[in-house]
This record gives sequence, structure tokens and C-alpha cells, in this order.
Amino acid sequence: MQTKQGGTPVGDLNFRKYFLAKNLKKDMPAGIVVFLVALPLCLGIALASGAPLFSGLLAGIIGGIVVGTLSGSQLSVAGPAAGLTVIVLNSIAKLGSFEAFLLAIMLAGAMQIILGLVKAGTIGNYFPSSVIEGMLAAIGIILIMKQFPHAVGYDKDFEGDEGFSQVDRENTFSGILFALRKINYGAVVIAAVSLAIMIYWPRIKKFAVIPAPLLVVVVGTTLAAAFAGTGFALLDKQYVQIPVVGSTTEFFGLFKSPNFDGIRDKEVWIVAATIAIVASLETLLSLEAVDKIDPIKRVSPTNRELIAQGAGNLVSGFLGGLPMTAVIVRSSANVGAGARTKMSAIFHGFLLLVCLLAIPSLLNKIPLSCLAAILLTVGYKLARVSLFKHIWHKGLDQFIPFVVTIVAVILTDLLKGVGIGMLVGVFYILRTNMRNPYFYTIGRNGGKEAITIKLAEEVSFLNKAAIQVTLTNLPTGTDVIIDGSNSRYIDPDVLEIIHNYRHNAYTKGIVVQLRDIKERYDVPPLKDLVYKPEPIAQTVN
Repeated sequence: MQTKQGGTPVGDLNFRKYFLAKNLKKDMPAGIVVFLVALPLCLGIALASGAPLFSGLLAGIIGGIVVGTLSGSQLSVAGPAAGLTVIVLNSIAKLGSFEAFLLAIMLAGAMQIILGLVKAGTIGNYFPSSVIEGMLAAIGIILIMKQFPHAVGYDKDFEGDEGFSQVDRENTFSGILFALRKINYGAVVIAAVSLAIMIYWPRIKKFAVIPAPLLVVVVGTTLAAAFAGTGFALLDKQYVQIPVVGSTTEFFGLFKSPNFDGIRDKEVWIVAATIAIVASLETLLSLEAVDKIDPIKRVSPTNRELIAQGAGNLVSGFLGGLPMTAVIVRSSANVGAGARTKMSAIFHGFLLLVCLLAIPSLLNKIPLSCLAAILLTVGYKLARVSLFKHIWHKGLDQFIPFVVTIVAVILTDLLKGVGIGMLVGVFYILRTNMRNPYFYTIGRNGGKEAITIKLAEEVSFLNKAAIQVTLTNLPTGTDVIIDGSNSRYIDPDVLEIIHNYRHNAYTKGIVVQLRDIKERYDVPPLKDLVYKPEPIAQTVN
């Protein structure tokens, strides 16, 4: 193989350039889509959190550039999260100032880095698949319900308020009912045309090179301008509203500095710990969900993601931004737009920065109804009918946790809903484990009935009750073989039951033989449970 000076293979360099160029064709348009989705969400979440609008945009910029660069996930997008809205709102009020809250964000970032370094990210591997699928579907349904009012021109709700109960004391369903009474037909026309473009434009092979969401924004903005002065005209609040900066001095005046005097305040540390825990859990959930919808099925490094998120929160808190997590709405839009690498997330961060500095007035001409159409299609893809059919065919033990998670997330919020779904999912896992601690066969030994109970590879305390009931109900006068030859581990409680049964079985005329059952089993070390593939031989030209 040819090499340049310094030993770098020429072939590798050429491949990387080809790989980067090939992916950029998909990543750049996807970055534009994520930017269009992220812009109103960053502003709306800041508004709903009781924080300056600039802080939401700043968190989006840092989430794209800083976290995107450090993250090992190729498709996840970070930014201010709706799941933290209530925590942010209450924390600012509790600490008395936004500057004190910024210090809490920095401390939360440091805690997340520590969590990543101690490998706490592995907790993300223990979420049941049915619960993650349910969370994704719930997010899709929430997107549809929350964006419907914007699609019909009712924009009283805070953009980015994704919980069932809203900050204005209404809820998702009442918001839809109010929207139906306050329809703006100009917004409806824009949303309908935008939806048609989102559905049919990608099917036209000749023009597929132009991303449908970008065309939606252009057409929506043109229609809104054409409706001005007519009965279809949109109101000011039905457009994107981004702060317009008049000068460099004014721009730098938007940044806030944390109040480091609060470092000894116990409340600051409590808020920091709360943000670190909630943001980390939401990040791990989102990461797991994004990996499931990744067309290439890559697995993101969870510990590295926690470190990247922690670094992002450190920077965000220092400069005056909101706390951030990996966010499923923007990430789903990223996947749906055809992104291949994290360059799309980084690009969307730069777009937010450039547009904040250069063309805020132009962005304020984009109607929210055309952005709602983009999110409506994203929502449908996450909660498509075929997904429900697919989970149903997997069985009730998968379908029930899936549906419970959907209902719980819709009626509460992301973390509470997933927590409820986890409880149901774990119940079914335990139920399955309790049913399968052994294999039971019946044969003959001379003139007597012979029963062989072959124990499973792992017999935990969860199997104790099932084994106890089985042994107690064995018929009298039989020969019983309890076979542990396949077992790597048998819980001490189960061993006690087996030995006690052997000791007392003679009273029922039962002869018990123990086969390959040790007196004591050590818990298998974790390294023995990890699959290690054989190294693949590489051919060098």
C-alpha cells in the first residue's frame, strides 16, 4: 500500500475524502431541516422556561457545535429540551436569579462528565425495547397533537411545551379544541400545501435532490407574503419570532454570566443534581431511541455522550444558555431527512449562529404553520400504523408495555411515562423469568415414574417460587433427578430449597438424585458475560 511521508496510507485518505463527500450530500440538507425544526423549539422552550429567548438559541448553537463535535453518536441532536422546562422555570424562581441558575447548569455539566467517566451510561442498555418503541410512538403522537394548533393558525400555546398539562393551565386536548374555534384559513392553506409537498415531493425522482422541508419553507413564506392584506393574512404571532440584534455591542449584551457567589448555596447544588440526573436520563433514552431508527443500525457510545453533554452544559451555563439534552424530536427529524453522520448536527448549530447574526429579519417571515407541517410528517413516521401492527404480532408481553408507555408519556411527561412503562415492562420480564427456570421431562425407571428437572443456565432468586411450587407438587413414589449440568449460577436460596427437598423427600417415598449441582456458586464476573468476537484477519495490499 502506498504511503505519504509520515506513514499515513494514501488509500485511507482517499477513502475518507470520498466517504465525507458522499455523506455531506445528505448531511447538509438534513442539517437545514434540523435547523428549521430547532429554531422555533429553541425559542419556545426558552419562553416556556421563563428564560431569555437568546438563552434558548445559545443552547441550540452549543448543542449543535460543541456537543455535536464531542459526541460519538452520528445522528443524535442536542439542544434545550422540553422535558426540562418545568425544572428550569421552578429552579430560576427558587434560586432568585437567572445568573444563579447558570451556575447550577455548569455544576450539572461537571456532574455529567463525572457520570460518563465512571461509566454510568451503561444504564441505557437496560431499557426494554417495547418501552423505547412506545416512547418514540408517544413522541410522534404528541408532535401531531401539539403541532395541529399551529397548522390551523392557533398559536396561543408556548412552542416547545410538550407536556400534557401546559403552563397556561390548559392541556393538550383543550388546546386542540380551542384551535378548532380559532382557525386561520391562511395558515390552513399553507399547512395543507406544505403537507402535500412533504408527502409527494420525495416521490418525484428528478427533483428529490431539493429537500422537501426546504421547499416547504420557501413555498410557505411565499404564500404568507401573498396573503398579506387579504382575508387569509397571518398574524404576527403566527410567524417565527427570533430576536433581531442591531449591533455588535447589543449582541454581546445578550450574554449572561453565572453568579459564582452561589457556589456555597445548598439549593444551587440540589438544582444542579436534579438537572444532571434528569438530563442524563433523557439523553440516554433519546440515544437508545435514535439508534433504533438509524438505518445503518449503529450503536452510540453512551458514556462518551454523557461527557459530551456535560461539556455542552458547562459551556452553556458559562455563556448564559439553557441546559440541554439529546432531544428526540430534532434527532428524529435528522434521521427522517436522511442524515448519515454528525456533520448534520454540527451544521445546524452553525446555521443557528449565522442566522442569529446575519438574517434574523428574514427568518421572522417563516410561518409556523409550514414548520408544523414538517413536524406533523415526522410525528406520523414515529407513530405509523404499521409499527402498532408489528408490536402486536410480537405478543402481549411486548404490546402491553408498548401501549402503556404511549398513554403514560402522553398524559404525563417523557420521564414519568417511561418510568411507568418500565415498571410494566419489568413485570413481564420477571414473569417470563419465573416461568422458565428449568426443563421438565417425565420417563420411566423400571416400574417407577422418573422425573428429570434440568435447571436453566442462570437460576436466580426470582425463580425460587416457581421451583418451590414444582418440587412440592411432585407425585409420591417417584424418582427425581435435579440436573444442574447446564447451570453456570444457582442462587443460594434456590440451592437451599433443593437440598432441603432432597433431605425431606423420603417422607413421600421420593428418591432424589442431584446431578452436577455444587454446594456453592460464585456470581459470574461481568467480563465473562460480554461477547468478544474473534479478530478478523485483514489482507494488506
